[in-house]
Amino acid sequence: MPNSSSMPQFLLLAFADRGELLLLHFWLFLAISLAALLANGLILSAVACDHHLHTPMGFFLLNLSLTDLGCICTTVPKAMHNSLRNTTTISYMGCAAQLFFFVFFISSEYFLLAVMCYDRYVAICKPLHYGTLLGSRACAHMAAAAWATGFLNSLLHTANTFSLPLCQGNALGQFFCEIPHILKLSCSQSYVRELGFMVFNACLGFGCFVFIVFSDMQIFRAVLRIPSQQGRHKAFSMCLPHLAVVSLFISTVVFAYLKPPSISSPSLDLALSVLYSVIPPALNPLIYSLRNQKLKDALRKMMTGCFSGAIKCLFSGA
Repeated sequence: MPNSSSMPQFLLLAFADRGELLLLHFWLFLAISLAALLANGLILSAVACDHHLHTPMGFFLLNLSLTDLGCICTTVPKAMHNSLRNTTTISYMGCAAQLFFFVFFISSEYFLLAVMCYDRYVAICKPLHYGTLLGSRACAHMAAAAWATGFLNSLLHTANTFSLPLCQGNALGQFFCEIPHILKLSCSQSYVRELGFMVFNACLGFGCFVFIVFSDMQIFRAVLRIPSQQGRHKAFSMCLPHLAVVSLFISTVVFAYLKPPSISSPSLDLALSVLYSVIPPALNPLIYSLRNQKLKDALRKMMTGCFSGAIKCLFSGA
């Protein structure tokens, strides 16, 4: 029974057999990754440079953008490289690193979304206690807890997954290294332990989801008591997109990791993985920037300043 460390490389799932379709997937992933990098980079710059965004929500948005960038940079570049070079290989160490960083960023992002929900709950339901409950030290502690939980979760899963002996070949039915597809290659009963960890994570994620839904329900109850129509619209516009993102994220992750083998197929696994690993990091900046007037103003101010500076440089050079 060969140990997993003796396996030189894994074979990832190819998007298509034809070169034209592989190029199409390359350009599609390139467009998505560039959009995500640009949008999250703008948010990071705006939050860092504009003092009006030095608030708890701005701080959590900065952390969320970092996790989005991490998710995109962990999986998409290798998929683009394989599509461009018409190959499907990834080294053993590369697979382990990809799995570690993906689980790290995706776990941290989910816990940050729960923290951001708590921020909205306190801001709307307990505005008089907002400064006390969400001071700078409390925000730093909550963000650090989200990152630390993601790191420990990733370290645990990566160490346990890659300690399993693999004897079912080296072909992964996914475009990046993912835990369920590596477990399919195991011929040891030790994989039950990893399945137990995954079920525990699913329960923890479901608990966070229940917390988010309960907090949003309390927010909706408080919003309905707001006499101003504009105030109600603003509060709903903050909560509903956040709840939609979290629902899409948790439903696709749970279904992808815990679905029965009888309904598993390469096309379904590929679609689910794109839905929770690629789409949210690209959409999160759009959703949160459009719903945050301060962020929109900061982005507009920054873009105007950059454009004015470029015009001045152009004319001064002429």
